[in-house]
Amino acid sequence: PQKMTVQDVPDAFPTVDVPDHAHYTIGIVILIVGITGTLGNFLVIYAFCRSRSLQTPANIFIINLAVSDFLMSITQSPVFFTNSLHKRWIFGETG
Repeated sequence: PQKMTVQDVPDAFPTVDVPDHAHYTIGIVILIVGITGTLGNFLVIYAFCRSRSLQTPANIFIINLAVSDFLMSITQSPVFFTNSLHKRWIFGETG
């Protein structure tokens, strides 16, 4: 049996003509959101780790959200920003 690839299926990922400025605008917005999310969540995690009074069972849920949001910000914002500047997916079939 032969392995099928994306190139074997016509119109597997349909494209839409979008103006260049829309890609750049979305890229800039995602960059700002990513930087804000990274810095903001890092500060929440830092304050939690430095202050004993914040280390309560209820705040563990807040830190859990801050850690997951921090990881999302540092892993997904650069990828989306880069793709927006190139106006297409640049990380290949594996990515």
